[in-house]
Amino acid sequence: MTVTWSLATVGFLVVGVLVFVVGLALSIALHEVGHLLPAKKFGVKVTQYMVGFGPTIWSRQRGETEYGVKAIPLGGYIRMIGMFPPRRGEDPGVVRESSTGIFQTMADDARRLSAEEVGPEDAHRAFWRLPVHQRVIIMLGGPTMNLLIAVVLLGILTSVIGVLSPTTRVATVSECVLPATSTATSCPPDAPPTPAAEAGIQPGDRIASFDGAPVEDWDTLRLDIRDAAGRQVPLVVERDGELLDLVITPIATQVPQLDGDGAVVVDDDGTVLTQEAGFLGVSPVSEVTPQPVTAVPEVVLDQVVAVGGVVLTLPVRMIDVAQAAFGDAPRDPEGPIGIVGVGRLSGEIAVIDQFDLTDRVAGLVGVLGSLNVALFVFNLLPLLPLDGGHVAGALWEALRRQVARLRRRPDPGPVDVAKAMPVVYVVTSLLVVMSLLLLYADIVRPISLLG
Repeated sequence: MTVTWSLATVGFLVVGVLVFVVGLALSIALHEVGHLLPAKKFGVKVTQYMVGFGPTIWSRQRGETEYGVKAIPLGGYIRMIGMFPPRRGEDPGVVRESSTGIFQTMADDARRLSAEEVGPEDAHRAFWRLPVHQRVIIMLGGPTMNLLIAVVLLGILTSVIGVLSPTTRVATVSECVLPATSTATSCPPDAPPTPAAEAGIQPGDRIASFDGAPVEDWDTLRLDIRDAAGRQVPLVVERDGELLDLVITPIATQVPQLDGDGAVVVDDDGTVLTQEAGFLGVSPVSEVTPQPVTAVPEVVLDQVVAVGGVVLTLPVRMIDVAQAAFGDAPRDPEGPIGIVGVGRLSGEIAVIDQFDLTDRVAGLVGVLGSLNVALFVFNLLPLLPLDGGHVAGALWEALRRQVARLRRRPDPGPVDVAKAMPVVYVVTSLLVVMSLLLLYADIVRPISLLG
């Protein structure tokens, strides 16, 4: 795959990167809107809404909230007063000044900073005073917004632009039947013809019906062929606008077993189970075809599961990234990638010669959709300072109160999230190290579409 670096190519590259940067900024901004709207709805005082980190580039005060953009577009935040509750039994406006131990000091410092934001007139508007369900709604608002963005973008990609799918038109017809272990590139004289070649099917034919039933899609046809091994069936193909009646007998061959979802079935020891199935010797033409809206949830779910698998194995995958960045190991194209790497891929999508405008738009829409899926999944991790950490704390509080109620014991009060500040520092440090490693790997050993 080659790219001619003309002025037009450079222009497409810049446009691709800019589309990604703007899409990333909007995704972050809307993520924070997902937190902001329910927070204001439930009466929490929100003092800041910021896109980015670091020095403030622009900001405006609107009512009690400062809205702004910061220099480093790697995230965003809203600042709500009273994120941490006071120590149990203490006045909400007073935090103990002395403590022992570094962890206790971290917790006390967090409570002190939280208390300083809450004036006497706003005490009832502190975040920690909300019912558990309202706190969960606020913290899930951000990831939910990313999920909605992903559904919209992947819905456009799937149902409006379309995805590459097999059609009922024949692309190739195998001339002969060869053993699975054969390495021959041409048909030996004694090789039997395939059922498709024997019946007279030609490339370009559209398979209209099989065994008396209309053929609507390739997947259904493939299953019908599998079930017709050794049985003579009528076949109708459309060729040059005319319908031709043929008779075909799929031969029996061993193929992997499939479950109800079309996935390959494996034994407990990992062995792929096989079964006897019919074989014709044809392959389909694949075209970009819009799918029904009902296909969108499955597309989104598949991406969520795929990203979840990457997140669950992230420590091992980051070791692989480090070995690729600092050694000779190849970079896993299915592994984690940083913002710089995704931006690079977006630019490459815009300059590949083989892509037309529709392909480029589809590629960029897919990248932004996948990005929002990643933001959705990653923010649900039950670790502070991620949204999922706050949700986990709120749910733990609800569970403690329910158990105390059932056991007729006093209300244990809100969960002291400030005690988790050491975890916050550790997780934050790991995220920074991971981001720097991905940044370096994306520069010195990038994942590329251009080879």
